[in-house]
Amino acid sequence: MVTGARREKKFDPFRSLTVFSTSVILVFILLPLVEMVLQPSIDSLQETIRDKDVLRAIWLSVYASGLAALISFVFGTPFAFLLARKAFFGKRFVESVVDLPVMIPHPVVGIGILSLAGREHWLGQVMQGVGVRVMGSVTGIVAVLLFVGLPFYINAAKAGFEAVPERLEKVSRSLGASMTGTFLRITFPLAWRSMLAGMIMCTARAISEFGAIVIVAYHPMTAPVMIYERFTAYGMKYSQPVAVWLIFVSLVLFLFLRLMSLPQKSRS
Repeated sequence: MVTGARREKKFDPFRSLTVFSTSVILVFILLPLVEMVLQPSIDSLQETIRDKDVLRAIWLSVYASGLAALISFVFGTPFAFLLARKAFFGKRFVESVVDLPVMIPHPVVGIGILSLAGREHWLGQVMQGVGVRVMGSVTGIVAVLLFVGLPFYINAAKAGFEAVPERLEKVSRSLGASMTGTFLRITFPLAWRSMLAGMIMCTARAISEFGAIVIVAYHPMTAPVMIYERFTAYGMKYSQPVAVWLIFVSLVLFLFLRLMSLPQKSRS
């Protein structure tokens, strides 16, 4: 071999496998979406977005999903902090319970929530006594979306809290700060991006929910339910434009939230 000559690169099967696998996965995800977006005509898209029922359904999906994410933030943040900082008997069991909604079939979620809100259950009787209606209501929709989206927020927030050095919190407490003050001044500023990412994941999971909603509240219609109804009644021609607008709205919403979660230097 001549000294200084460039060595020929050896064939690396793993590198080829990674490139091939990446290409297959991207095509698998993008091809159906691109095909669906390109099929509806401009006229059908314009006609669909002028439909008040479509606008109402998309708004309800965004509103209910955002509300579920906000409730997850309020109640899930202290719980996620507890899981991140404390070791206690049965912790693994509690973490498994948190992840349970991810694995439960969606219609089972709807049936379970309805069983609690029914007239035969004491909780349902209490709710009806104070005028809270679950079946066929926005309240029922939010309850379903909260159930399916809460694990995503709790797990993301927990990971964010675990990434914050606990010694910083101990120093703050040793200097006389309260637990609340320490959380607001130390923990939250360092973990808020993980919390926002959790809210994004919670919203994303909620906005796509169909199986549980269709059992708890077919009406008022969310966008996924409307897409299903139009597909079963009229076929792809009338369901695709609604799906395209839902994809567009979701993309804009999540892009905005992702930009908010970026570090200041990355946004400039």
